[in-house]
Amino acid sequence: MFLRRALAAFLLSLLALPVLAGDILKTEALGNGVFALVGETGHRTYANHGLNANFGVIATPEGSILIDSGASTEGAMLLEARAKTLTGKPVKWVINTGSQDHRWLGNAYFRAQGAEVIALARTVATQQAHAVAQLESLRPVLGERLAGTAPAHAAQPIAADGATLVLGGRTLQIRYFADAHFPGDAVVWLPEERVAFAGDHVYVDRLLGVLPQSNVTTWLAAFEALAALAPRLIVPGHGSVTDPAGARRDTGDYLAFIAAGAKKFADDMAGVEQAVAALGDAPPFARLANYRELHRGNVSRAYLRLEAEQ
Repeated sequence: MFLRRALAAFLLSLLALPVLAGDILKTEALGNGVFALVGETGHRTYANHGLNANFGVIATPEGSILIDSGASTEGAMLLEARAKTLTGKPVKWVINTGSQDHRWLGNAYFRAQGAEVIALARTVATQQAHAVAQLESLRPVLGERLAGTAPAHAAQPIAADGATLVLGGRTLQIRYFADAHFPGDAVVWLPEERVAFAGDHVYVDRLLGVLPQSNVTTWLAAFEALAALAPRLIVPGHGSVTDPAGARRDTGDYLAFIAAGAKKFADDMAGVEQAVAALGDAPPFARLANYRELHRGNVSRAYLRLEAEQ
C-alpha cells in the first residue's frame, strides 16, 4: 500500500513539473520582494487549471502574502509552490481582490494550511452570491481537478471600504472605489512601492468583459480613482504588467467609450439593437484579444443595464 501511494505521488509530481516550470504563470519581479504572476489571457482550460488571470506574491520575514487564491484546490497548490519558490516562505496571508472564481475559490486550501484570508465584506457578499454557479461552470472545464474545492471566505471580513494592513512588517492597503467587473471588487495598493494589484478593474492586451453583474459607469469611476493613485506599476487582473498609460489605453478608454455611447442611446430609449449597430465597430480596440468575441455583447449588456436604470 505504501509503495503504491508513493508511486502515485511520484507520478503526480512528474505531471506537475511542466506547470511548476512556468507553463501557466510567468513571474515578473517588481522590486522589493514584490512579484506578479501573469497567467494566460485566453479562456479557463483544464491545462491552465483555471488560472487564466494574474496573481501576486509579496515577501515578508514572517511569510508570503498572496494576492488571490486561484480557481481550485489544485490551482491554489500551484500558487503556493510558486510563492515558496520566490520567497522561501509559506503563504501566511491571502488577500482576495474580487469575486470571480480564480480570485477566491482556492481560499479553503490556504485556510486549511493555517493562512489568514483577507477580504472586504462587500467582496465576500458577492462571493457568497455566486459560489454555486461558479463551481458548476468550472466542473466541465476542470473535471477531477476541481476535486476538494469548496467555498471559503475571510473569517473576519473588513466592514469598511478599505483598510491599511501591516503584514509581516509590510504596509499595504486594500481599497474599494466602486463596483467594477463584479460588485465589491477591490485594489491592493502598496504605497511604498507604488504598485497596484488592480484585480479585475484593469485588463491589458485583451478586451475586458462586461457581465450582467458589471456596471460600466461605476467601473469607469473606480478606474479613475485607481489612476488617481498615480501608480508606478499596475498589475492588471489579466494581461501584462503595465503603467497608468497602458491601463488607460486598454481599459479606461474602452470603459469611457462604452459608458458614454450606451448612455446616449439609453437616455433616448433607442433600443439595444440600435445601440449595438452604432457602437458595434470600435477600431481603436480591435487590436485587443477577444474583441470579436466580446465587444458587441459588452455594448448590449451595458445598454440594457443603463436602460433599466432610466
